[in-house]
Amino acid sequence: MSDFRGMRLAAMRAKISAIESGGRADAGVLPFGAAEVDGRLPGGGLPLGRWHEITGAGLETETSAAPAAFAALAAAPLARKGEAVWVLRRDDLWAPGLAGLGFPPDRLIQVCARDEAETLSVMEDALATVGVCAVFGEVEAVDLTAGRRLQLACEKRGATGFVIKRRPFGGTGKAEAAGSVAASRWRVASAPSEPPVGEFGLGAPRFHVALERCRGGRTGEWILEAQAAYSWEAGDVAHPLRLVADLGDRELAPASERRAA
Repeated sequence: MSDFRGMRLAAMRAKISAIESGGRADAGVLPFGAAEVDGRLPGGGLPLGRWHEITGAGLETETSAAPAAFAALAAAPLARKGEAVWVLRRDDLWAPGLAGLGFPPDRLIQVCARDEAETLSVMEDALATVGVCAVFGEVEAVDLTAGRRLQLACEKRGATGFVIKRRPFGGTGKAEAAGSVAASRWRVASAPSEPPVGEFGLGAPRFHVALERCRGGRTGEWILEAQAAYSWEAGDVAHPLRLVADLGDRELAPASERRAA
C-alpha cells in the first residue's frame, strides 16, 4: 500500500519551503569569478531565476551604453546555453558590438516595443518561454505590480531578467524606484581604460560598478573590465568580466593631502 498521505505531506512541505525562500525553486547562481564580488552576493553569485535592475547616471539615462554593456557581459554565460531576448524601445542595439564583448549574437532575439507597457508584457512572455535563459528590457520604471509579474514569469521557467533603466527619448521625468521586488540593483558607469603594459592606445572597456542593493547580500563597489574584448578569445573565458579594483572600502584622502602629494 503506497504512502499517499506521506507523499502529500512531503509535497506540501516542499511547497511551503519554496514560498518561504521567495516563492521559487532554487535556480542557482552565476558567479563572476572574483571572490570580492561573489562574496557579497547570496550563494556566491548573481541569483538566477530572478530579475535584476541596472541603471546609469547622467547621459546614460538616455543612451544606457554602459549599463547595457554590463548587462550583456554579466549574462553572456547564460546566453551560451539558451536564447536571449532583448526588448527595446529605440532600435539602436548594435549586435556586432555585443559580439566584440563576448556575447553570442546568434543567440540574440531583438524585439522593438511601442511603449513601456508593451515592453514589460513582452518581457513577461519571453521569461516564461521554453529555451529562453535571459531577457533584457529597456524601461524607464517598474512599479511593484509589474515587478511582481516579472518575478512570477522568471519563476515559471527559471529564466533570469535584466531590467535596464532607460529613457530612450530623453526627457526630465524621474523614474520610479522598483521597491524591494528586484533581486539586486546595480549602478554602472564607464571607467577609464588602460592599455596592456608596454603598449599604447586604449585597453579593454572598464566599468565603475556599484551594487546598491541585493536581497540576502551586501553592497559593494568595484572597477570591472571586459576580458579579451573585441578579440576572438572573448568567447573562451569562463566569465567575460574580471575585477580590476575593489572600491567598496576605499576612502579618498582629504583634498589638502592630495595637493601635497
